[in-house]
Amino acid sequence: MIFGWIPFSIGDILYTIGVVWILKKGYKFSKAVINKKISVAAVKIFFYKISVQLLFIYCLFNFLWGINYDRKGIADQLGLGSTKYSVNELRNIDSLLLIKVNECKYAIVQKPPIVISSKDIFNGSVDAYKEVNKEHSFIQYNFRSVKSSLWGWLGNYIGFTGYYNPFTGEAQVNTTVPIFLQPYTTCHEIAHQLGYAKENEANFVGYLAASSSKDSLFKYSVYLDLFIYANRSLARVDSISAKNFAKQILPAVKTDLAEWKKFAMDHQNPIEPRVRWMYGKFLENNAQPKGILSYDEVTALLIAYYKKYGSI
Repeated sequence: MIFGWIPFSIGDILYTIGVVWILKKGYKFSKAVINKKISVAAVKIFFYKISVQLLFIYCLFNFLWGINYDRKGIADQLGLGSTKYSVNELRNIDSLLLIKVNECKYAIVQKPPIVISSKDIFNGSVDAYKEVNKEHSFIQYNFRSVKSSLWGWLGNYIGFTGYYNPFTGEAQVNTTVPIFLQPYTTCHEIAHQLGYAKENEANFVGYLAASSSKDSLFKYSVYLDLFIYANRSLARVDSISAKNFAKQILPAVKTDLAEWKKFAMDHQNPIEPRVRWMYGKFLENNAQPKGILSYDEVTALLIAYYKKYGSI
């Protein structure tokens, strides 16, 4: 409500100021220690102040956002019941997602190529949430605040395609990644804005929105991502079936996957795995015991949804 009307990311600017402030303080402190111009008492005071400031930020984070981790969630709202599934059910959902991916990509390649901007995707995401609201009235996106991240280029090296800023309420999207990734990423971050804190739930609400869109690119974006999640889960229990499904995707889809892989390889670095590990620990400490694999758990919600509604 407060920052949505501003066209650029206030959250990214605040983070930038924060990083500069930390580096400045760290430099001054280190210089004082090296030159032995600081007493033991001063060191204690310094770390005491830092601790208080970090505690304040932690409390603010929980007040503005962290409490959402304790919500019952989308499965309860939809009455999905148990989210346990069998290997056969996993094979079935992977097969259905394969069909969806190929159908959506075929629909796209049949149309004349057009240039898609981030503005188009943001507008399309808002429209997608209007569509899903017609079926699920509790999913309402009333206050738009979706923006391109100012640090997208950095995100390519530390592994993020988007994020939600808990201090400003802005949905940030890395608009430098391949275009077919951006629609689902945007819908995912909007889901966080609506209070779905857990990654599997944000993935699922993002799926509900993107799959409700009238735009083939949105449908393709979400079904491709979900196919990868499901196929990866299937590979852990039935690698032969997973490989057979992967072989059946259209050549045009394989071209997109090759582009995605090349993009990731071009930005590969030793820092990204460490960032992923730290983020995984953050998730583990916020009601998501599987850490970074929490994203994959959207498959369980999707299977439960299919069992109840008969379609995906």
